[in-house]
Amino acid sequence: MSEDILALLKENVIQGRATRDDEGLMGDMAGQPAVAELTQEALKKHINLQKIIKEGLTEAMQVVGDKFSTKEFFIPDMLASAEAVTKAMDILRPHLEKSGVEPKGKFVIATVKGDLHDIGKNIVAILLRGSGYEVTDLGTDVPEEKIVDVVRESQPDFVGLSALLTTTMDSMGDVIESLKKSGLRDKVKVLVGGAALSEEFAKEIGADAYCLDGFQALDTIAEFKGGA
Repeated sequence: MSEDILALLKENVIQGRATRDDEGLMGDMAGQPAVAELTQEALKKHINLQKIIKEGLTEAMQVVGDKFSTKEFFIPDMLASAEAVTKAMDILRPHLEKSGVEPKGKFVIATVKGDLHDIGKNIVAILLRGSGYEVTDLGTDVPEEKIVDVVRESQPDFVGLSALLTTTMDSMGDVIESLKKSGLRDKVKVLVGGAALSEEFAKEIGADAYCLDGFQALDTIAEFKGGA
């Protein structure tokens, strides 16, 4: 029975159905239990929380990532799935806190100063939360001082910096330099991402990795953690 619920949960994440009112990509699923309802059902059945996250959410988003990479899915499709995962994690969060399940790690993410674009950043944050990470999302147009202050206070394992505009890319280097001056650079891994970026630019500014998208970010973090 638990396998049936998790299979349905996974399929509804792929379909981008957060609640039963959503039609899904197939267009004829309105009225059927969706991610919110199935997550609640999984909790009622006392299905292991980590199993819900791994088999119902994370594996679903891996499928979405594959479909996105082959151009079977587009950004609106991926956003719908990501929003469905957000709905599930909102339901699961208090249960995770009560159970004492430790997050896989702590991640601070921000779109750098001067840049207001947030779609890519939001997708990364959702994927990380759905994979069991504690995420602090600082939003957009975030000055380097604020990022450094949050890193100092929350002591994350990773910092993610996003920028879409070529005019704001240099702000990423400013953040890394500020982390160095504050004695914090060696305490965190810095990942950068954005349409205008490249691996060469990431190396130039001293970042630990360049990530093309949220799925590559997850893979990169897993590599840093030794495949965990």
